[in-house]
Amino acid sequence: MTALRLAQTATATRILGVGSFQPERIVTNDELSQHMDTSDTWIRERVGIAERRFAGPDLKLVDMAVAAGSKALANAGLAPTDVDTVILANCTMPTPIPNGAAQVADRIGVKAAGAFDLNAACAGFCYALGTASDLVRAGSAKRVLVIGAEKLTDWVDPTDRANAIIFADGAGAAVVGPSTEPGIGPVVWGSAGDLVDMIGMRDDRWIFQEGQSVFRWATTKIAPIALRALEAAGVGPEQVDVLIPHQANLRIVEAIAKKLRAVGAREDMVVADDIVHSGNTSSASIPMAMDHMRAAGRIKPGDVALLVGFGAGLSYAGQVVICP
Repeated sequence: MTALRLAQTATATRILGVGSFQPERIVTNDELSQHMDTSDTWIRERVGIAERRFAGPDLKLVDMAVAAGSKALANAGLAPTDVDTVILANCTMPTPIPNGAAQVADRIGVKAAGAFDLNAACAGFCYALGTASDLVRAGSAKRVLVIGAEKLTDWVDPTDRANAIIFADGAGAAVVGPSTEPGIGPVVWGSAGDLVDMIGMRDDRWIFQEGQSVFRWATTKIAPIALRALEAAGVGPEQVDVLIPHQANLRIVEAIAKKLRAVGAREDMVVADDIVHSGNTSSASIPMAMDHMRAAGRIKPGDVALLVGFGAGLSYAGQVVICP
């Protein structure tokens, strides 16, 4: 029997750098109230959003991904030639082919890269981060650029009050590479396909979601998934410095934090609230929040962060990481 040679593997991985990008246009609740039956108070009370960013027609998803990915490489102190794989998590590319990752890789300068898109909706970044970590540990990749990017405004009916107030555009990225000490814990993921009708497309054109049903599911199911991610990484709730859930709704974020504190998480645990100024950016929300918190000094290198994403599918995933 012929013995196959295996690639040289890394025993552990970590995030080497992060970056993000948002469009320039800020859209306030007051602006939205001029076009639909809503108000600043109504939006803040229900989802916690004060403003969000909308991309213009000339700014594409791939453009935002290139900007965020380039910033992550710079933050990691790496050149494009130091990366050999690009994963683009998204659910809003204008067409299914060609994929976005190959375009992003070429424009950044990562030539002949392994490149693929990954669609787990709002859980996409956590899925992609877990995949990147395993690729590096298996020896299939040396360093991976992981990007979550969405242009949700292309897929949201601007007259739909339930969704137009929530979704926004942006991109966040992280570089994953080998490490002498574990910096990315095992991904804990899953799906609830029997609930697929909660979030989907209306008329093959517009995103819709059953808001109250999604809210009840997320506030009930996500905290236990977060605890499973902690257990898989061998970390106790009291060791978590930063909680970065998908920025779906500020009330959901606060509910998850409350449940974690009830089982031992510290009161001084920093909780991401990027949704207040960025809205819901699906797969971009977790890396974008991490980069914004880093830039604001709310998190520091070495902090233990708990990431958990959840969204259409229904898909969910979480892992513990050490902040770069």
